[in-house]
Amino acid sequence: MNIATTRGTTSRAMSLPNILTYGRIAAIPVVVGCIYAQSIMDYPLWLRWVAVAIFIGAAVTDYLDGYYARIWNQQSAFGRMLDPIADKLLVASCLLMLAADGIIHGWSLWAAIVILCREILVSGLREYLAALRVSVPVTKLAKWKTTVQLVAIGFLLAGPAGDEVVPMVSLIGLVLLWASAILTMYTGYDYFRAGIHHLIKEDEG
Repeated sequence: MNIATTRGTTSRAMSLPNILTYGRIAAIPVVVGCIYAQSIMDYPLWLRWVAVAIFIGAAVTDYLDGYYARIWNQQSAFGRMLDPIADKLLVASCLLMLAADGIIHGWSLWAAIVILCREILVSGLREYLAALRVSVPVTKLAKWKTTVQLVAIGFLLAGPAGDEVVPMVSLIGLVLLWASAILTMYTGYDYFRAGIHHLIKEDEG
């Protein structure tokens, strides 16, 4: 690899869209740490608002990194790889912490399980299809699913702190989590169907 290529790769890796994605990953231990400290170690409720604020900031970068990558023509293979990974890490970490916290409990655990299983399924399918050089674009419904999912987690992170300000914040979060799980199953089926279609074609070929 020559010097020009190395510099170009480094420049793309340190572009603003990718820096925003790094920020989303860096926010994960802070959000989880705040909820852990408040719930497990019985620290003050205001820590949940810190977690919510940081989570909202991280969620906003999910939109901004793609927006700036498009308008500034800074799209890269590295960014396309890292962006969905950052999303999955953020969602999975928050769901696991909320389950440990007890905000997600009982039947609602199934909604979280559906969401996590779908993410694993889609990751596996994307890896398989990438080996076939097949790209599966993100649908508008999948984007809505992500939006509902992030809003649900935001409400659940507020949890008891939110309930003190506006009653039923936790309940609203759980309802949105189930709505997200339903959308997750539908969009996951779309990805699975596309994967099976290419698998059959590969076997026949």
